[in-house]
Amino acid sequence: MVKEYPRFVSLLTKNTVALILAGGRGSRLKQLTDWRAKPGVPFGGKFRIVDFPLSNCMNSGIRRIGVVTQYKSHSLIKHIQRGWGFLRGEFNEFVDLLPAQQRVAEDAWYKGTTDAVYQNLDILRVYKPEYVLILAGDHIYKMDYGEMIASHVRNEADMSVACIEVPTEEASAFGVLAVDDEGRVVEFIEKPATPPSIPGNPGTSLCSMGIYVFNAAFLFEQLMRDADDSQSEHDFGKDIIPHLIKTGYRVYAHSFTESCVRREDEEPYWRDVGTVDAYWEANLDLARITPELNLYDKDWPIWTYQEQLPPAKFVFDEEGRRGMAVDSMVSGGCIISGATVRRSVLFSNVMVKEGAYLEEAVVLPDVIIGEGAILKQVVIDRGCKIPPGVSIGVNRAEDEKHFHVTQKGITLVTPEMLGQALHQFR
Repeated sequence: MVKEYPRFVSLLTKNTVALILAGGRGSRLKQLTDWRAKPGVPFGGKFRIVDFPLSNCMNSGIRRIGVVTQYKSHSLIKHIQRGWGFLRGEFNEFVDLLPAQQRVAEDAWYKGTTDAVYQNLDILRVYKPEYVLILAGDHIYKMDYGEMIASHVRNEADMSVACIEVPTEEASAFGVLAVDDEGRVVEFIEKPATPPSIPGNPGTSLCSMGIYVFNAAFLFEQLMRDADDSQSEHDFGKDIIPHLIKTGYRVYAHSFTESCVRREDEEPYWRDVGTVDAYWEANLDLARITPELNLYDKDWPIWTYQEQLPPAKFVFDEEGRRGMAVDSMVSGGCIISGATVRRSVLFSNVMVKEGAYLEEAVVLPDVIIGEGAILKQVVIDRGCKIPPGVSIGVNRAEDEKHFHVTQKGITLVTPEMLGQALHQFR
């Protein structure tokens, strides 16, 4: 269903507290997450991954939000403090940071997704929500959570799980569901080696997005029960959902197509940018003429923090010395000085010096690219200083001596790989 109106704001969303689980490293992003949690990784020229669930909450009318952090969260916390501190506590609106702080026991960091919520149970109770929305902090999508909460209430559900249809050969990376004719979940298998297909739709599986709605009182009961279970891994997918189905509670699937925010001619967009290849592809897609993800949507904006920067500048207009960018996104503070940029995404404060050539490059903030450098099919991490005349992404064998090269041939470059000082833990 394509929505004909921008938002579903109601008492349901106002009586909901959202918890964004943003504590994971995201190890498949390799060195991009050596110094930052995956939700804090920059994305799309000026955003961070966590901005997408946060913006979805704002646009859905959910303005009581907790962000649960753990792994190397310094840059993530700083970003949220600077960019998401505009809500007014006097109106009972907030974005609270909930770092792992051993609230239950002195040796107990967050042990799983369920435990991360359980350890903040006393804080949740103070919020007095009627519904609790659990969100992953590391996916790129636009979704009206109000639609899902309304569906949850209509179904008189104890728990609702947002779902997408995924090719069966890719479904082993997800929790896979089976539902009856009414959408009630009758089976849930976490990351099965052989995923079952949707009946009548061979080759496609119904998979969990890691987005859950609970009746608050019911969730609190289940968190305490799970915490007392010595056999539990304290995970929603591995423990909570299978237990609820087995014991007969009302667990319903909610199709992402019913709440995805998109234009009428667009397919539902959801990405787990969990690998360097997926991260590179999703960023470069934004530079296409008609990208799959519309960042220019005024009805459903994506909010972020960005320091005040001068506009991007392109200088010199001489043959062989022309500052230009084609089919690219170039953020504020960038200077393209007598260089050529094609099909690339440049984040803030990137300096591309004379004679350099970039093609299909994703360049994070505060990077300097030296004179005559050639970069193709690369991800350049924040703070890198690319030496003059260097070629990266041209000779795979040579790149593999110094950098991380993916199976698809994308080269990841970090300051440490270049032998440079770490750039402010960012």
